[in-house]
Amino acid sequence: MGYTRKNFFIMIYLISIMALTAACGESTEEVNEGDAIGEGGIDEGEAGEESEAPDDAEHVITFSHNQPLESPEHIGAEEFKEYIEEASDGEVHVDLYPDSQLGSLREQVESTQLGEIDITMQPSAVVSPFVDDVKVVDLPYLLPNDYDAIFEIFDGELGDELLERLEQGQFKGLGYWFGGFKLLTTDGVEIREPDDMQGLDMRSMEAEVLLAQYEQWGANPVGVPYAEVYNSLQQGVVDGQENPLQTVILQNFYEVQDQAINSYHGTMTYLLMTNLDWFEGLPDDIQQLVVEAEEEARMVAREAKIDMEDEYIEELENMEDINYYELTDEEIEVFREASLPVHEEEYDEEWQQDYLQRLYDAIEESTGEDLF
Repeated sequence: MGYTRKNFFIMIYLISIMALTAACGESTEEVNEGDAIGEGGIDEGEAGEESEAPDDAEHVITFSHNQPLESPEHIGAEEFKEYIEEASDGEVHVDLYPDSQLGSLREQVESTQLGEIDITMQPSAVVSPFVDDVKVVDLPYLLPNDYDAIFEIFDGELGDELLERLEQGQFKGLGYWFGGFKLLTTDGVEIREPDDMQGLDMRSMEAEVLLAQYEQWGANPVGVPYAEVYNSLQQGVVDGQENPLQTVILQNFYEVQDQAINSYHGTMTYLLMTNLDWFEGLPDDIQQLVVEAEEEARMVAREAKIDMEDEYIEELENMEDINYYELTDEEIEVFREASLPVHEEEYDEEWQQDYLQRLYDAIEESTGEDLF
């Protein structure tokens, strides 16, 4: 897709946003898969960050994501913009569109695939319907409770190999932006083992691996649009949900859930990716700057994420109306053993099985533990 179509797409979308804002403050947009600082979601009232490109800018990059302005992910996106604009001496200009301003999560993936968005950052669970192989990072109890080990593996050859698989969907994968470990939250149910989840209705994203995960544990996965999650929890439509620490805090889920279980069963993993043809059509020096800017921004976002997690854990621990609990190593092992059948059943293609075994080996080597 050409530059003219891309600008037309953005112009039409922004006009629609202005019209919605003027309609008595009533929001009619529904985000079907998003959680703020979880899967991602609209933080109403926050403005976008499109700015007028300098006259000498030869390349204008459209960068979309789902996180609010205060999130570590947006801090990283701002670093990407600052780095590449400065390093290119103004030859490259970046327009940031946070808060799902260019559509729902799936719509942003589709628009990137079509070339209407240049760069996007989306949860692997949302990308997996387009490229099945990337669902590996959402397998329950695959990744260890060790950020250093996770980063070492996915910033290395195995991570690069998985990013290359994105080319099947017309994407160029650049890096993994980790949104933190997901917690399980419930109302009135203390979860210490899979048996505690029998019959629970748990809100989940519409992703094959996540649905299978809950079924394996004996729970009933229920697809609930993000805009309805809080009310669904409050009204008992679902018993619980999963998301990183920040979502529990910033979306006020602690008001309608009284149990927060740090189960370490998986991470919210974002893929930073571009339209493949767009990337390959850039001059070599600009391609290199995009790669360098992503790496720099990824590190900034990760550092901010880790710092914020400590603050949010302390905040949850000090709340009187919610019980924060971390599973013990022994409890985690029971969950891991119960979860392994999902690995075999859901990641069952020949390439996938080979890749998964090499991933097992790398995780065990990095952690020094016999996990699988």
